[in-house]
Amino acid sequence: MTVAQSTRTRVLLIDDDEKMNALLGRYLGRFNFAVKAVTHPKEALQALTVDPPDIVILDVMLPDMDGFAVCRTVRESSRIPIIMLTARGGVGDRIVGLELGADDYVSKPFEPRELMARIQAVLRRAAQAVTEDRVRVGPLDVNWTASSTRLNGRLLSLTPAEFELLGLLVRNRGRVLSRDRIMDETHGLDLEAYDRSIDVLVSRLRQKLGDDSKQPTFIRTMRGLGYKFIGGSDA
Repeated sequence: MTVAQSTRTRVLLIDDDEKMNALLGRYLGRFNFAVKAVTHPKEALQALTVDPPDIVILDVMLPDMDGFAVCRTVRESSRIPIIMLTARGGVGDRIVGLELGADDYVSKPFEPRELMARIQAVLRRAAQAVTEDRVRVGPLDVNWTASSTRLNGRLLSLTPAEFELLGLLVRNRGRVLSRDRIMDETHGLDLEAYDRSIDVLVSRLRQKLGDDSKQPTFIRTMRGLGYKFIGGSDA
């Protein structure tokens, strides 16, 4: 790899459609993306271990192991951004993908420029600068410098979208954030079609925090308004 190549954003494209892989590789290459395309899940998981990319584009329909299973496996050890592709554009599939840790979801057929825009948005969100390097709220320790979150000293495995949502809530502790506000500030997700994406993301975050929505320690649902981070207080 040359010095010039090393500065390019590395994309791992996992799809068994070789023709589409070639087209996307050429298209994204025009925008300084270096695309490595693989057609089989085993090859993809090996590539993720040997040479981790900056972002993964993952098709749902794959041989031997579907994209949902691949996403679940990746999320066991990595917070690398993942955008899922599917020919099945139903809300149910989107929710499953988000629940498993995907950061965005694109339905086939799609315009290459739409995918490029979503890649840029997800990467921008993952690298978003914050004003605080580290915040401790009770047993919760959010460290933006290390992109890590610890609860009672235990490292939590959060996706970039979950980490950004938690950061947004923590930085606005005690304030009610509407779904519109959250959607505006987590624009990398495919949220324009239905507000439930926000609820799914909050639910995933609560699960990892061990938070009970009925008796919350961290995130309180403000019915009809949005969400508020209470951080162990009764606010």
